[in-house]
Amino acid sequence: MASESSGADVWTSEDGDEVVRLRRWRGTWSRDDPHANFKSDVVGYGLLDPLHTLRGMSRNLDIPIGAIARYVLARWATGGSGGLLEIGPVMIRRLWEPVAQAESAGTDEARLAAYDQLRQMLSWLKLPLDNPEIYPPQAEDRVAEGAAEN
Repeated sequence: MASESSGADVWTSEDGDEVVRLRRWRGTWSRDDPHANFKSDVVGYGLLDPLHTLRGMSRNLDIPIGAIARYVLARWATGGSGGLLEIGPVMIRRLWEPVAQAESAGTDEARLAAYDQLRQMLSWLKLPLDNPEIYPPQAEDRVAEGAAEN
């Protein structure tokens, strides 16, 4: 017998695992709701059956569906902090600065200028991804190349 632990959609099973009921939601919200885009996504993605994909993955990878579901949820739920770790707090602040200045000015002209500045900054960050040959080989790369030739 499972016992309810927090909310109507989460229970704790007899073996101590949490059980989550997947359900569709067709809520409503006001036009000025700051979370309207997310809520709209919840409704839209709620039309799909995620278990179809998870069942296939489970069968093909020989991993229990619950383990895959836990992985997917944890990976998605930590995506924001993972992105912060990848980009770094200094770069996040540098990227945010043009946005903050544009919002402070409150004009379309300032927002377009911020967009252009962000575009340039992201272009600079993306450059080595698009053109890895722009940087000279590092010492460990030369050692590895030499070992491969021998």
